[in-house]
Amino acid sequence: MSQRSAGRNTEFDRRSMLKGMSAGAVALGGSGALVGCKSLKGSGGGESEVIKIGYVSPQTGALASFALADNFVVKQVNEALSKGIESGGKTRKVQIIVKDSQSDPNRAADVARDLINNDKVDLVVASSTPDTTNPVSDQCEANGMPNVTTIVPWEAWFFGRGKKPGDSFQYSTMFFFGMEEFTNLFVAMWNRMEVKSRNVACLWPNDVDANAFRRGFPPAMKKAGYNPIAPSGYENGTSDFSAQINTFKSEGTQLFTCTPIPPDFNTFWKQAAQQGYRPKLATVAKVMLFPSEAEALGDLANNLATDIWWSPHHPYKSSLNGQTAQQLGDAFTAETGKQWTQALGSIYSLFEIAKNAFASVSDPHDRKAVAQALRTMKYEGMSGPLDFTKGPQPGIAMQKIVGGQWRKGKKFPWDIFIVHNAEYPAVPLTGELMPTYA
Repeated sequence: MSQRSAGRNTEFDRRSMLKGMSAGAVALGGSGALVGCKSLKGSGGGESEVIKIGYVSPQTGALASFALADNFVVKQVNEALSKGIESGGKTRKVQIIVKDSQSDPNRAADVARDLINNDKVDLVVASSTPDTTNPVSDQCEANGMPNVTTIVPWEAWFFGRGKKPGDSFQYSTMFFFGMEEFTNLFVAMWNRMEVKSRNVACLWPNDVDANAFRRGFPPAMKKAGYNPIAPSGYENGTSDFSAQINTFKSEGTQLFTCTPIPPDFNTFWKQAAQQGYRPKLATVAKVMLFPSEAEALGDLANNLATDIWWSPHHPYKSSLNGQTAQQLGDAFTAETGKQWTQALGSIYSLFEIAKNAFASVSDPHDRKAVAQALRTMKYEGMSGPLDFTKGPQPGIAMQKIVGGQWRKGKKFPWDIFIVHNAEYPAVPLTGELMPTYA
């Protein structure tokens, strides 16, 4: 399906849903979301009594797997904030306006501008890879709009937007993790494999995400005694990976890592199997994060390893209503019939952070005050403890990660098992680390 067709279908579905919706329902799509309240006016009867939050994510296109939990999370947040937010001595209603980036950076920039200039939002939150987060943050920074983003390596978000160590943004903040966490996790899992070759196959495209890995991963790999085998970058959408596969085979690589867009990894991994490239352990980033990707690969998903930053097993709970990570995951499954996705925790926390920022200022429409509240925030919620003052750069809060592997499930076709937690023992193991190919 083309992005244009996907966009038309999304808009058609949205209009169809709206016809039968009650005043308290939520609608997601390319144009926005309704709020969980009957009126957008507060007790004073004016528009100033409403706090508007814009949300941008890739609901369609190549990155759509990142946004599968959007409908559910927005509904949950609307329910949790149905009584409004106390800010500046007043209780103010909340309106969440949702926009689809269509997995396209230019579209992400366009909808961010629309939220700022036409919807007149008070804060913008965005999620999922630099293709969405970076153009959204750039537009917000240029227009003096407070914003917070997630599910993007911090180096790809910070350095990918032209900053240098010690620089800072005035309006942009984010939370996630970066190259140090990736390398510590992946190297630790490699160390547990008995391999004859210390060469590591690295599949990195020509994009912002991969450039962060290309800069940050090889030095750490070499320090740990591994040798990166990294062919020149390819363009997203490549359909033939024979050259890369032949290089990995000729170099005797028994370990593999990558950071492609999901459709490209699906293509590569199937071609690798067909051409006889079967590494002992594959540790992948940006892909195989969600059940839909495992289902798309079928048996080839078995024992693929990746990073896990949130799961129902994490010892976290909501700062909005006290709901635990397990309860959030269970509620998602009960309502949607689908298994949990780790984007649940991150997207939920975007709105926790927004609520905390607005509650800490005297005027929620004062953009500078809200931006300052974001940069200085320390709180604990559905993504664990987050400290935006600590860094590694100003306005960035760090998360901890564990390692997981995909295996056949019982209730659902595939489950991800937590198989490595040395860097974060608070998250319990649910399985053993196994070779991807024995």
